[in-house]
Amino acid sequence: MSSAKEIWETALGELELQVSRPNYQTWFKGTQGIAYDGDQFLLGVPNAFVAEYLEKNQRSLIEKTLIGLIHRNVNVRFQILWAQEGGAGRACEVKRNVSALYGFNPRYTFDNFVVGAGNRMAYAAARSAAERPSEQSYNPLFIYASPGLGKTHLLQAIGHKALENNLKPLYVSGEQFTNDFVAALRERRTDEFRAKYRSADMLMVDDVHFIGGKEQTEESFFHTFNDLHNAGRQIVITSDCPPRSMPLLQERLRSRFEWGLTVDIQPPDYETRLAILQSKAEQVQASITPDVLDLMAHDIQQNIRELEGKLNRIIAYARLLRAQITLELAARALKDVAGLKELPAGQCTPNLLIGAVAETFALTADDLLGRKRDKEVAQARQVAMYLLRQQGGCSLSDIGAVLGGRNASTVSYACEKVEQDIANSHLLRRRVEDIQKKLSPQG
Repeated sequence: MSSAKEIWETALGELELQVSRPNYQTWFKGTQGIAYDGDQFLLGVPNAFVAEYLEKNQRSLIEKTLIGLIHRNVNVRFQILWAQEGGAGRACEVKRNVSALYGFNPRYTFDNFVVGAGNRMAYAAARSAAERPSEQSYNPLFIYASPGLGKTHLLQAIGHKALENNLKPLYVSGEQFTNDFVAALRERRTDEFRAKYRSADMLMVDDVHFIGGKEQTEESFFHTFNDLHNAGRQIVITSDCPPRSMPLLQERLRSRFEWGLTVDIQPPDYETRLAILQSKAEQVQASITPDVLDLMAHDIQQNIRELEGKLNRIIAYARLLRAQITLELAARALKDVAGLKELPAGQCTPNLLIGAVAETFALTADDLLGRKRDKEVAQARQVAMYLLRQQGGCSLSDIGAVLGGRNASTVSYACEKVEQDIANSHLLRRRVEDIQKKLSPQG
């Protein structure tokens, strides 16, 4: 059994004997083994609902079953299956699958990174490390910046380039490295831990400051660093501060972090913020006038993540209302976001509530407002109706009108059904609670 498909087909045979038939039919049927590299197993699932359930309720059983088959520890990742036809489509699908297997976001590439005055040096250094890995002047490459300025984007862009060059990168956060090390000690798997981290062609650690002050973890990272560096393997590290400003870090690690090149990322200037907004709007095929982009670029000045979040909110708001994005609409959308915590307890605007439901179910507002009737969308739509009735104080007819022109009897049935399902389903009750928390005055 060498392929992920063969391994998973065998695993399904064993899982069918370990869970009830309804559970197997509901959660495991339609899953596929996509990729396997010895440490990571990528499992394809039909939709986000199945992915969430398996992640929260069946991960340990799945990993235990796989370990029994392949006789080594493995981490399972879940990816929603997207049907692709044609050679080009299939190639893109395979590329996405491989990227997901290594934990990379498909959007975090060099092509999608907007270069400006504040990040030009970091971008150039990242490209050099990706194209000429292990060159002494860039090894290690240490990138630091405040949260939300693009460190993770650059780190994963390097990883994408490594895959294109047929290298085996290992991408982890400082927290994950710590957790892996602690688990290896507890389960007496330190040999496997060393093999995993020291066999990588390229090691990328995000938020390395997390290991500071953890004596045994720092010791392990010190030896891992030395092994890879001596072998000429590229190391890339990010943090929210430069090495000399990490007081809890051992001096011998701090000095090694400074062996290569240390670069920072500064908050984007107006021109860069505007270019980022234009790029993101093009990626999601949203038509936004220059005056709206100008408003946002002036309004949000420090954090790219916040900038993108506000843009996504405006786009979703416009699509929800089926309206063009104008200055007035953008201002209203941002005001709704900013004013969420000021809403009276138990009340919220229909637009915000629908957006929160869609986000929780990994759908779009268009899905809830449209005519789709598959199980996942239907349940999310019914939850939206229920919450609009309970928290929004809307009438049945108003709720029906907001959610695509449904009649009052449909809304009434949905509210009753969700109330019953919440009492019988822990998963659904938790989802509804998550939505309510998002909309609460304490936010």
